[in-house]
Amino acid sequence: MANFLLIYHGGETMENATPEQQQATMQQWMNWFAGLGAAVADGGNPISRAWTISTDGTTEDGGANPATGYSVLTADSMQAALEMAKGCPHLASGGTIELAETYNVGP
Repeated sequence: MANFLLIYHGGETMENATPEQQQATMQQWMNWFAGLGAAVADGGNPISRAWTISTDGTTEDGGANPATGYSVLTADSMQAALEMAKGCPHLASGGTIELAETYNVGP
């Protein structure tokens, strides 16, 4: 089993949503997480603001494709993680997901 980092990009924000819309969106996420069960290692959080720092020390507000959130899933393979990610509510909001396998470097 390995951990897979889902990095969310774009998608609708909930800043201007009504309380009812916010609740409906949260329920979609809770349903997706519930369907994944123990595969959810870390449900993650939304990200409100991002900066890019270059090797020369310059900074850019946001950057080319700033992250808007993350989650961590556990799966047997990249293909299994891809299948799980395809059900993510973030995709329905117009966002994209970057999927990366992580590995432990410590004991």
